[in-house]
Amino acid sequence: MVKNKKGVPRLLSYAINTLLFVVFLVILNSLINSGIFSSYYVKILMLIAINIILAVSLNLATGFLGQLPLGHAGFMAVGAYSSAIFMKATTLPNIAAFPIGLILGGIVAAIFGFIIGIPALRLRGDYLAIITLGFGEIIRVVLLNIDSVLGFNFTYGASSLKNIPKTTTVTNAFICVFIVFYIIHTTIKSKHGRAVLSIRENEIAAESCGVNTTYYKTMAFVMSAFFAGVAGSLYAGYVGILNPSGFAFMKSIEILVMVVLGGMGSLIGSAISATVLTVLPELLRSFSEYRMVAYSLLLIVVMIFKPSGLMGTYDFSLSRIIGKSGDKISSLLGGRKEGER
Repeated sequence: MVKNKKGVPRLLSYAINTLLFVVFLVILNSLINSGIFSSYYVKILMLIAINIILAVSLNLATGFLGQLPLGHAGFMAVGAYSSAIFMKATTLPNIAAFPIGLILGGIVAAIFGFIIGIPALRLRGDYLAIITLGFGEIIRVVLLNIDSVLGFNFTYGASSLKNIPKTTTVTNAFICVFIVFYIIHTTIKSKHGRAVLSIRENEIAAESCGVNTTYYKTMAFVMSAFFAGVAGSLYAGYVGILNPSGFAFMKSIEILVMVVLGGMGSLIGSAISATVLTVLPELLRSFSEYRMVAYSLLLIVVMIFKPSGLMGTYDFSLSRIIGKSGDKISSLLGGRKEGER
């Protein structure tokens, strides 16, 4: 059985994580069913889950791969519209249509990510940011005007795509968060993840050591787009109405801010920052005249005093904590035995 550095079996740590997640879902559903959490708080929780997926998926391309794409909202839009159109057209019950819609939204977004990634990933830095920003805006404009080209209603453009079945719940949203975390975490810990990280550290050195940089850059970019499409599918099932204006350039910047604020290369940092930046505007709603000022000041303060983000590159590891605790207990027991002798 595979063990981590502290000797804790990896399967055991995954089992503990899964058990804790199940306990979290049970407690959360109990709070909702008992009425302690109103429908308003439930909607905020669903939005938090969606933003966490968006943040950690972009972190895969930005924090772990070391690139700077600015078209994440475009992939979210593609996934949202693909899933919404399918959900409106299908005759399947929601319990069967929902996972199919999620996968379909992710696959369509991944296809667009592959098409965009092949030319875009030949560039670096600001040039990559500009070209991905351009592709993201192209996607939004196409969604806005494609009906006039096709001659029939498909996305409904500025009129909005309405009457989308509201299939997203707190439970299935956080299940998706758990799955996305697991896939990205295990990918980064694998040999493929180490290849991706080597590209971030030094692409020329990685290529000279035999790493297929084109393949791994495209793989990470497509995975990032896929999960953005999944988040878009959840968003469509959450709001029930889609308009291309909701996926403009500022949406991509909002997601990027979550990644930078939490720490590029930290999944738990992305989750914390996505939660904070989702809740903060709601807490400041009573100060509507000043809430965007407070929001901006928070970002400035963090970037001045903690430029690496709230968590830097640190990632929470339950197995590491268990291993350290086990070592401390063993050392204490060993010390007592020596004292008794």
